Amino acid sequence: MLNDDTKRILIVEDDENTMAVIKEALDDYGYLTAVAHSGSEAMNAINLFKPHLVLTDHNMPDMTGLEMLKKLRAKENYVTVMFISARADGEFVAQTLRMGADDFVRKPFMLDELIARIEVSLRNNELHRELFVANIKLQEMVEKDYLTGLYNMRSMYDRIDYELKRARRFKRSVSCIMVDMDHFKRVNDDHDHLFGSFVLKEVGKIIKENLREIDFAARYGGDEFLVVITETDEEGIGVVSERLRKKIEDHVFVSGEDSIQLTVSMGYSIYDPENPIADARSLVRDADQALYESKRQGRNRVTKFSA
Repeated sequence: MLNDDTKRILIVEDDENTMAVIKEALDDYGYLTAVAHSGSEAMNAINLFKPHLVLTDHNMPDMTGLEMLKKLRAKENYVTVMFISARADGEFVAQTLRMGADDFVRKPFMLDELIARIEVSLRNNELHRELFVANIKLQEMVEKDYLTGLYNMRSMYDRIDYELKRARRFKRSVSCIMVDMDHFKRVNDDHDHLFGSFVLKEVGKIIKENLREIDFAARYGGDEFLVVITETDEEGIGVVSERLRKKIEDHVFVSGEDSIQLTVSMGYSIYDPENPIADARSLVRDADQALYESKRQGRNRVTKFSA
């Protein structure tokens, strides 16, 4: 496994002498290097080597440096790119920078200047990576419930509507399962709110552990949860719901000296491909009605919505 503390530099150059000079200098400075002789070879190397910096010429076999740059800038993960080229007219240099190159060094180059520019480019790369990680965390804070790690309802309806569009197109099913903790108030009353938060977090964990990658769930609010199951028929939804109900019922919630066993009431609705007016909110509303029917019938059960 590559050590991320060692900066990785990919050298893309079809001239062996130039490549040897750059590689020897970078190796002496302690960088981890890899080489590629063409743009297409470089793209494969980038996926495997995951460089912090790419040093590239422009005129190369099968793919120019600008063509490679365009492909790199279409990727989600940012890779710092420095051009090293003998084509040094102002118009071309400006074009490379406008297309997303981070720096441009003209051939023939002074080795000390090249190393200094590489050091600056690597510092900028570190800032890009830190910003990328920060943006991911910020997005998670917006989309995820801080306690359970499940989605919050801010983004849930859009996700369901997207699945409904796919279901209409490919004639597949989408189901919503509403889950509500039975008599949850007594958890806070008999123990404390910290233990109540622990229980909710554990329920979120149980839900996540029993979902496939194509399914997703949210904390609906308080002690209610919403689970969305895709590409599963009615019989399968019944099995999934009952299995989840039983998992929670059998689980002993233990934190310090506090422990408790709880049950849940559940209700589910299934998207009908023949109903063109179905949307996320109506599907959730139907599941919620089925949930209340479970509560009306005595709790700790699963009920399917019926119009």
